[in-house]
Amino acid sequence: IGIERAVIVNASCHGLDNSVVTDAIAASNGLYKGVGNVDDSFSEAQIDALDRGGIHGCRFTFLKRLGRTPDMSAFHRVVEKIKAFKWHVVIYLDPETVADFAPILSALPVDYVIDHMGTVKAEKGLDQPNFNALLDLAKRDQKCWVKVCGFERASAKGAPFYDAVPFGAKLVETIPDRVLWGTDWPHPN
Repeated sequence: IGIERAVIVNASCHGLDNSVVTDAIAASNGLYKGVGNVDDSFSEAQIDALDRGGIHGCRFTFLKRLGRTPDMSAFHRVVEKIKAFKWHVVIYLDPETVADFAPILSALPVDYVIDHMGTVKAEKGLDQPNFNALLDLAKRDQKCWVKVCGFERASAKGAPFYDAVPFGAKLVETIPDRVLWGTDWPHPN
């Protein structure tokens, strides 16, 4: 499809093992970068090794259905460690939680990416509170980026997921310079 450069995000299923991403980065001849999974047990030396391996951000998955309720103290400890490396954070939130997280995210000392369009649900329409909270946060916080991906997760109608397209279009219209596109390949859901 003509993509020459990429950022590979370590999938939740790999846990804290970032070798899939660092191996792909190493094989890319400098064309790929990555986002890893880290927790507060990672030392500065381990983060430095990941940074030298092409990782420049870390992902937090706050999904209760996966048993990942946020330990906000640990989250803030990790953010303090990574800010020295000028990393960003990627946040994968439970549906309907953007408004709850907005004050926390706005206060971060690093850029952040909200994954999967804030886990919108297409059947609730463009005027749903969660999506409005996402748009408001993105408009007022220049550190906020939004990844337009996961259309199959947002859709209520199924393939080809046309009911999710208006959400991506509205994000591009609202913050065109802070939207990222992702494939979500290999589509684990």
